[in-house]
Amino acid sequence: MADVILRAEGLVKDFRGFRAVDGVDLSVERGHIHALIGPNGAGKTTCFNLLTKFLEPSAGRIFFNGRDITRARPAEIARMGIIRSFQISAVFPHMTVLQNVRVGLQRALGTSFHFWKRERTLAGLNARAMALLAQVDLESFADAVAMDLPYGRKRALEIAATLAMEPELMLLDEPTAGMGLEDVAHVTALIKNVSAGRTILMVEHNMSIVSGISDRITVLQRGAVLAEGRYEEVAANPLVTEAYMGTAAAEAEPAR
Repeated sequence: MADVILRAEGLVKDFRGFRAVDGVDLSVERGHIHALIGPNGAGKTTCFNLLTKFLEPSAGRIFFNGRDITRARPAEIARMGIIRSFQISAVFPHMTVLQNVRVGLQRALGTSFHFWKRERTLAGLNARAMALLAQVDLESFADAVAMDLPYGRKRALEIAATLAMEPELMLLDEPTAGMGLEDVAHVTALIKNVSAGRTILMVEHNMSIVSGISDRITVLQRGAVLAEGRYEEVAANPLVTEAYMGTAAAEAEPAR
């Protein structure tokens, strides 16, 4: 049997009579990159917020490593090893790239984040921080102030900071949103690179982005699961093509 790290059963979310998520079943296998995709308004972000406990489900259950986390708070599941990113940039803008990653590494020191202590007390974390920056091709930017980074590099920094928390499950919310083609290609390659030995669930709307890196894809439409499977299976599904109304379908062919 598949080793499932995250499972949702019959997930529902209602907003004052509007059903944004409608009976979603989802299983994320350990060690996989699993993409949750769909056209705009499909319910991807709402579903993602349910899975990460930023929203409470109207019905259904969520399990992490077999444990029911349906009523857990975001901080609780973060301590369990579920770490997420957000659509908007979430770096500390006035800190250096190295300092941003080091904040995540301080989790291993306990509950105290040592913000009020001299910087040299955290110097022992620098080697690990630099190793993480090397993974996302930011080693040469270590001393740069985060707010001065190009947008694509900020997203790479967020990935490094997420890795610093040593997640058992990484959840990436539209990690390439708002990027140009060059940055999209760079960040997509980074996600593939850092996925070794990790489990990633990512929300996307563009099938071309997930085509080359995802082990499994779940397609949502109007809050419900429309299709699921490997990229080849999903891309060949006429219901998926219809849902995207030719826009994502035209982009779905991987670059040759």
